[in-house]
Parts: sequence; structure tokens; C-alpha cells
Amino acid sequence: MLKSAEKTGTNEFTLALSISAEEFEKAINKAYNKEKGNIAIPGFRKGKAPRAIIEKRFGEGVFYDDALEIAFPAAYEAAIEEAGIEPVDNPFDFDIKEIGKNGVELVCKVTVKPEITIEGYKGLTATRIPTEVSDEEVEAELQKKLEQNARIVPVEDRAVVNGDIAVIDFEGFVDGEAFEGGKAEEYELEIGSGSFIPGFEDQIVGHNPGEEFDVNVNFPEDYAETLAGKAAVFKIKLHAVKAKELPVADDEFVKDISEFDTLDELKADIRKTLEEQKKTASDRNYENEIFDKLAELVVGEIPEAMNNRAVENMISEFRYNVESQGLPFEQYLSYLGMTVDSIKETYKERAVKEVKIELALEKIASLEGIEVSDEDVDAEFASMAEKYGVDLETVKKAIMADTVKKELKARKATAVVMDNAAEGDAPKKKAAKKPAAKKTTKKKAAEEVANQEENTEISE
Repeated sequence: MLKSAEKTGTNEFTLALSISAEEFEKAINKAYNKEKGNIAIPGFRKGKAPRAIIEKRFGEGVFYDDALEIAFPAAYEAAIEEAGIEPVDNPFDFDIKEIGKNGVELVCKVTVKPEITIEGYKGLTATRIPTEVSDEEVEAELQKKLEQNARIVPVEDRAVVNGDIAVIDFEGFVDGEAFEGGKAEEYELEIGSGSFIPGFEDQIVGHNPGEEFDVNVNFPEDYAETLAGKAAVFKIKLHAVKAKELPVADDEFVKDISEFDTLDELKADIRKTLEEQKKTASDRNYENEIFDKLAELVVGEIPEAMNNRAVENMISEFRYNVESQGLPFEQYLSYLGMTVDSIKETYKERAVKEVKIELALEKIASLEGIEVSDEDVDAEFASMAEKYGVDLETVKKAIMADTVKKELKARKATAVVMDNAAEGDAPKKKAAKKPAAKKTTKKKAAEEVANQEENTEISE
């Protein structure tokens, strides 16, 4: 039971609680029954020694630690409910004042959800990305379809040009020593694809099948640590050159690759698809910008434990997404040239923002008097069951009603913010971004990690 709850710091409470003699005795009995099979006492078969004999041999408190682990969670849950606080991390700084047959008296500290203030959440503005689709964009998509259906034909009468596929053997050396992962045979490299580090593909251009030559490059500074910034020499043997032979963009091509009969119909479908994609991207950008501004409105000291927990949740989701593709998480990190600690740094800023948004929506729900009825929760359970094709009771067992209620409140609070938001001025046109130096540089790896929730497929 709770004896006292005192606020002893920003977002920190000190709880004094007790476990009755009766409850602690039950916990001691559970601990005895759990551990007796591991205890050997002369004169008794293993696991058959009475509790009193074990306590006499090893001391009265032999089971106290295990019993406290059994009894504490229920006592703690009852104490925080009575205190009316919402912890955001495990309790800490335990001070056991008394433990024995008379029960337990202890003091611990707990970090709680912060009290925040927020003003100006109505009337936020954000920009919408234009959704118009140009003729050039339609033609570019059509060109992709042509390239996807291109024939690969051998080239024997000329040197390599940009866009060709060069079939090469290569082996890389740094300071005269071959390095791991720097060798392959009959590798098909599309020149101009940017698959290799800057300068590599350019130096293949102009060579003819049968030639052997060197390619001299410098690894980018943000490459894997063992090679970052170092000069390398690749020994190349060019076996063959292949070129893409594109089909003619006409009605016959359209019939072969789609459900349409004419080129105009295909182009119209391409335009419609691009418009839908742009609309989705524009809506997402608009909402993200509103949420960014909402997070900036949060005033209050947020416990680091909340940010850390958000990061851990993101990593757990990332791990699940990777391993669901059949690749061990550690192996994928090795592919990216990253560690769990470096991923944590990648997620840190995003986690801080998400925690602020969560707190903001909870506060807005309170300020707006938003309520969620049992009927709302039941309707959401039914919707989830239909969506995932599972039995309603299975959903209810898997997800707590309080979790659903919290999510529905957040949705309603989000609707308040979005319904009162407005479009601002169009953004200034940004300079085109330079392409990434190499797919497996640390910078690129960080981008892959940051966007893993949208795409965690593993590139070869």
C-alpha cells in the first residue's frame, strides 16, 4: 500500500510503500516453491526439503530477495494508481527500510510524465507541395518502362560508353594490400548508375573488351571507418560490354506490357498515378510540417527517459522489419557500416520530436475536453478485426482497451489541430540535391535507417 507520495524534483516523485506481512508471506511461499527444486539438503531428496529446514540452514532471509521481486510489482502498481501519477520509466533508488516476517517497508523514486503547456495550436500554417504533373514527368516515367523492357545485347565494335553494362573482374588495393569486399569476378556494372564510389565508373568509359587496366579512386570521408578517405587502386579486367536496346514506344508496345490498347491511354494512366503520388506526398509533407510546428509549441522539461524509450521502440521496430526479411539484425548493421549506438544517434532528434507531439496531443485532448466512449473503443476493435482478418476476441486480447482509447484521443486531438490549420506561402524552390557519393557510405546508411519504416529492403 502507498504510505506517501512526495514530489522531490522536476518530473520525479518519491514513494514510500509497504507490503503487508500476509502478502509477503505468500510471496515467500511462491519463491520457495519456485526454488526448492534447485536446493539440495542432506537427508532430503532434491526439491523435497521443507521450507523451514532450508531457512534454518541458509538463514531466515534466504527467499526474501526473490519474494520481493514477486510481491513488488503489484504493490507498486497499486501505489502509483493511488498516487495518481504516470511513470515513464522503471522505479529507481530503492531503499529497503524493513524486510521480514512483518512485511516490507521501502522507498523508491520514479520518473513521471511531465506537465507541459501549449498555446497557439490552432491556426498553424504549412505549405503544400504542388501536385501538377508535367509532360516531361510523364515522358520520364514512360522512358523507365522502356528501359525496364529493354533487351540486353552484346557490343563488340566499340568501347564502353555511359549507360552500358560492363562485365568486369576487379580487385581493390589500399597501400598495396587487398581489402575485404573489394574483389569480384564477372560483375555486371551499369555505367552511370552510381553504384560504385565516385570516379570508378567514369574510368571504365572508353575501354574495350579484353583490356586490363587500373582505376584510381579515393574512398569518401564518410565511408566505412577502415577505408574512409583512403586512396585505392582497383585492378580491372573488362570481359565484355553490353548495351540496352529499347523497344519503340507505340501502341504495340503498350499492348504487350499493360492492359491498355494505345500509347495515349498508357500516358493518361501514368499521369493519373503520378498525380496520386504527388497528392499523397503533398498531404504527408503538409501534416509533417504542422506536427513540426506543434512540437515547437510544447513548453516543459521532458524526462530523458521518455526520449530514450522512444529511441528503443524505434530500434525494436527497425529490428523487426529487418529480421522479418530473413536477415540477422547485426548483419544488416554491418552492411550499413553502423552500430546500435550510431543508430540511436540517428533516431535521437526524431524521438525527441515524437515525444513532444505525443505530449502535445494529450494536452490538447485535455484542453478540448475530448472524450472517447466505450462504443468508440468497441468500434475501433471491430475495425481492426476486419482490417487484419482476425477474430474480434483475438484483437481484444492482443491490445488493451486503454491503449486504443489513448490512440483515439490522439486522433481526435490531431483532427482539432488539422481542422484549424491553414496553407501558408509556397516554399522557395530549393537547389537540386547532389547524388549520394556511394550507396554504402555512412551518410547513405543513416538515410536508410532514418527512412526504414518506409523501406527496409536490402540492396545487393
